[in-house]
Amino acid sequence: MTLDGKTWVYGVVGYPISHSLSPVFQNQAFRHFSINAVYVPFEVKPEDFERAFLGLKALGVKGVNITLPHKEKVLDFVDFLDEHVKAIGAANTVKFTEEASYAYNTDWIGFLRAAEKLVGDLKGIRVLVLGAGGSSRAILYGLQKKEARVFLWNRTRDKAYKLCQVFGCNVVEKPEEVISKVDFIVNTTSAGLRDDDPPLFDYNLLHPEQKVMDIIYKETPLLRTAREKGCSYLDGLDMLLYQGIESFKIWTGLEVPYKVVKEAILNYQTRTTI
Repeated sequence: MTLDGKTWVYGVVGYPISHSLSPVFQNQAFRHFSINAVYVPFEVKPEDFERAFLGLKALGVKGVNITLPHKEKVLDFVDFLDEHVKAIGAANTVKFTEEASYAYNTDWIGFLRAAEKLVGDLKGIRVLVLGAGGSSRAILYGLQKKEARVFLWNRTRDKAYKLCQVFGCNVVEKPEEVISKVDFIVNTTSAGLRDDDPPLFDYNLLHPEQKVMDIIYKETPLLRTAREKGCSYLDGLDMLLYQGIESFKIWTGLEVPYKVVKEAILNYQTRTTI
């Protein structure tokens, strides 16, 4: 990669951000198309987000992904929202032009493409969604479009009720109420980033017919138990890749092949584990 005065800058904004794999595959996407651009991580604390976002615009950054905890806050600072952002109430992709900034949400597309690989047709399927943050909003939106039957649990019950009023789902007081009745469980919380995080429910209640997805892109305790119980399961890597493919298309008009970005991650993981 050669950096010069004509190199376009893209990135991902979040806190924390050092674990992000987005720079690995997005830079490979730019190389695939021989685009003179670089994608870098920007670690921004919540209290610094406004200044940082305005700084990105002033510096001529071309586009960014927005991740936790800024997906909802960013709506206050962009000039235009696409229809999906308006419906979801959160954005994960911003495109800057000389005239304005534009917010998009590709998380719901990334989720659906990954989930359908695991589950197949989502219409009518019974789904338990854990968590009510920005990622959850996108996932609930996607499931609503597919006419799934959704149950939502969140530690803050009022937030779950508000989301269910928007997305037509059902609030549960605790996951154990429905865990034996659902076909598909999706964790959208950060629980599992660390192995010593407390479980969201008794994972031993999982049964082999269920599908389990965690948007964290590693084998979390939830997924480990799912594997041990014989469930089909998926971590968050495919969702990350598919949403990133959509973001790349928004910025460049080009669709990078899934194989290109997946191989970039696999090669990176091989190098870092040797």
